[in-house]
Formats: sequence, structure tokens, C-alpha cells
Amino acid sequence: MKTVFVTVGTTSFDELIERITSSETAQALKARGYERLVLQVGRGSLLPAADSCPHIKLEAYRFKASLAEDIKQADLVISHAGAGSCLEALGAGKSLLVVVNDKLMDNHQLELAEQLCMDSHSLYCTCSTLTETLKTMDLSVLQPFLPGQPKHFANFLDKALGV
Repeated sequence: MKTVFVTVGTTSFDELIERITSSETAQALKARGYERLVLQVGRGSLLPAADSCPHIKLEAYRFKASLAEDIKQADLVISHAGAGSCLEALGAGKSLLVVVNDKLMDNHQLELAEQLCMDSHSLYCTCSTLTETLKTMDLSVLQPFLPGQPKHFANFLDKALGV
């Protein structure tokens, strides 16, 4: 069963959870062949019920000790732009769509998302462009991010954040 895993890490990103479970976005996922949507909602106020998304099988939870199994089972990972979440998905060799929270004041997330995209490791969007991005994205352009090289990732982060 083709699966999308959405993670917000330890934060609250209700806007992403709201958008991904909207009828229009769920239909866009279904049109791309995704049948299952697993949401890790963190500290957010939204914890969607399994029957709240009519077009797709939905599971939602707040936290688990590890996201590794959900990431491993996913065909697509949609993540907030937290470095840890992005690195975990890329390290597992998964197609990654980063959703930048443009409501955050000091937005280092945008810099990280832009750099990952420029290096062809992921795609990125905001909540307002998520549905359209899902309809038009071409995951075949993505290049693997080679795991196990912490120095490379540190250099990458420095470059992304302009350090």
C-alpha cells in the first residue's frame, strides 16, 4: 500500500496537519496513487480521527520513541523543515517534500529547505502551496543524500544557514 508519512517532529504545526488532511489535498495524494497517510502531529492541537479523511486510509499519533519504522514504510515523507527530521528521511533514502512553516519569525527552516532543494535532495513548499506541489511534483529529479557522513552534513548545514 503506497504510503505518505508526515512528521512535524517535536513541534506544533497544525497548519500542515490541517492542509494535508483537507479533502483537496487527500484527493491529490489519491490521484498520485497514495492510499495510506500516517501523521506524526507532535504537540499540535489537532489529532485527526481515522475516519476524518474520506479519500485515504489515515493514522495519526503524537509521538513515538522512533520514527524509523514509519519512515522505512513510507514511499514519500512530508516533513517540517527541522534538520533532524529531514536528515532522518534522507538518510533512509526516501523521497522528501519539506513544508516550510512560513509563520515562524526567524526562519532558518527556509534556508535549509532551499539548500536541500538546490542540491536536488528534496522538494519544498509552504502550506499554501502544498496541494499544488503534490499535484505537480516530479520525484524522479531527486538525488540521494549519502548517509553516514556527519562532516558533510555539518558543512551542508553551515552552507545552508550561511555560517
